[in-house]
Amino acid sequence: MKDGFWYNVSLRLVPWIFEWLIRLWFSTCPLTIHGQEHMDRIKADGTPLIASFWHYGVLYVLYFFREESGVAMVSASRDGEYISRIVERLGNRTVRGSRRKGGMQAIIKLIRAVRAGHNTILVADGSQGPARVAQAGTVLLASHTGVPVLPLAWSCSRHIRFGSWDGTALPLPFSRVDFFYGEPLLVPPGLKELELEEYRLELEKRLNLLYSKAWTFQGKAEH
Repeated sequence: MKDGFWYNVSLRLVPWIFEWLIRLWFSTCPLTIHGQEHMDRIKADGTPLIASFWHYGVLYVLYFFREESGVAMVSASRDGEYISRIVERLGNRTVRGSRRKGGMQAIIKLIRAVRAGHNTILVADGSQGPARVAQAGTVLLASHTGVPVLPLAWSCSRHIRFGSWDGTALPLPFSRVDFFYGEPLLVPPGLKELELEEYRLELEKRLNLLYSKAWTFQGKAEH
């Protein structure tokens, strides 16, 4: 049962253990940031941003953004409860929803968060994929708020790739991590259906180009 004793115990212990494990694990990895000027320009403008990235890199991105005061969208699934608590332990807040459950309600909450001055963190290919195919949520959020979408990607010299739908990647201890900011995408307000698809494809293209750039940097075609 979801509300059973051991489930509740695990909800307390697992996020705490995982948080300190990834803090220790990732702290061994020397980091180089590329494209810092894109983030600096947004901060100079004094506007929030929508951080957008592919799901394969979610573990390191959440660690990287631990001090950026963001609100992340996390799946409303049972497993998502663990992820939500880990995100919050790393210093950010969450709203719950996915394409199949509570997605629009979560987008509305993210709109309110942006208007209150918070950054948002949104996985472009969602919680269930397909991998590296952008969903419309990020573009909708940008159109309703007028804030820039900041593409993100990272690569590393050595990593583990899990057998999940997205091929979740985890840098190995003491591997070199290269983190890339891309050119921000500005989305006009009031998009019609065809325009929404145009910007969705543009975001997908930018994220895939940045992804290729990041892994080519390591001499690899993909993660």
